[in-house]
Amino acid sequence: MSKEQREALDTLFRNGPLDVGGDPARQREVFTRMLTSRPLPEDVVLTPARLGEVPVLEIGIDGVTPEGTLLWFHGGFYVFGSARTSAGLASDVARRTRMKVISVDYRLAPEYPFPAALDDALAAYRALLGETGSGNPARIAVVGESAGAGLATALLVRARELSLPMPAAGVLFSPYADLTLGGASMTTKTAVDPSFTPDAVAVRAKDYMGVADPADPLISPVFANLRGLPALLIQAGSNELLLDDAVRLTARAAADDVPVTLEVTPGVPHLFQAFAAMLGEGDAALRQVTKFLHAAVTPGGS
Repeated sequence: MSKEQREALDTLFRNGPLDVGGDPARQREVFTRMLTSRPLPEDVVLTPARLGEVPVLEIGIDGVTPEGTLLWFHGGFYVFGSARTSAGLASDVARRTRMKVISVDYRLAPEYPFPAALDDALAAYRALLGETGSGNPARIAVVGESAGAGLATALLVRARELSLPMPAAGVLFSPYADLTLGGASMTTKTAVDPSFTPDAVAVRAKDYMGVADPADPLISPVFANLRGLPALLIQAGSNELLLDDAVRLTARAAADDVPVTLEVTPGVPHLFQAFAAMLGEGDAALRQVTKFLHAAVTPGGS
C-alpha cells in the first residue's frame, strides 16, 4: 500500500480539531461533527430502535436480506461517540458481510461511569438473544471499536459468567482494554500516534472508572479470564498508543484457549479501518474481517 496514503491519514489526524482530554461536552460535539460530516451512501438505512430498553441504531443496506446480526459498540473512550458516529464503518462492514448491524447507544461517562455501559451492553445482548430468528447465537457476532471493543470483550466475559449463550464470534478493532494504562506502547508509541497522548487517555480513563478499580477485569479485560469466549479477530495499527492492549488481550485469549487471531498493520493509526475508502490497508483489513465473519457466523443458524 502507498506511503502517501498513510502519510495523508496521519496528517488528517494530527491536524484534526478533537482534543481527547478536553471538556467532554465540547469534545462530544467535535467528535460527532468529525465522524458524521461525510454523508453515508444512499442505500444505507438507519432505523432508531430500542433493544432491552437501551437505544440502538439498526444499520442495514437497502435491498440486502441480512445473513446475520452484528451487535456493535462504538468508540470514544466511553465519553464520546454514539451509534451514529460509528455508522460509516458499521455500514461498510454491513455491506461487505451482508449482515445487519445493531449499534448500541450505551450511556456515557462521566455522567454514567462504570458499570453503566456494561449494564446497557448486557441488556441489549439479552434482548437480542430473546428475539426470534436473529436471536440465534450462531447468527450473532459482537463488534467493537476502541472503547467499544473493550466493552464487547467485557460483555462476553459477563455473559459467560451468567451462563448466557455465546455469540458466534467477536471482532475487536484497536481495543481499549487496559485502563491502568500499563501497556508499554503507551510510552513507546507516543511519537507516532497522531491522535492521542497518554495524559489525555488518562483523563478519559478516570471519567469511566469513577471510584472503581481500573484493574477490574470488566473494566480492563486484559486482566480477565477469557476461557469459553468465542473466536476473536483483533486488529490494530502499529502507530497507536493502544497497540499493547491488542497484543496483551490476544495473549490472554490464547492462554485461555480461545481461538484468536491478531492482525497488526504497520504504519497506520488507531481505527484505520474507518478510512478504507482512502487507505489500502483499511480495505485489506476489512476484507479479513469479512472472511472471518463469513466463516464464523452461520446463515440460518444451523
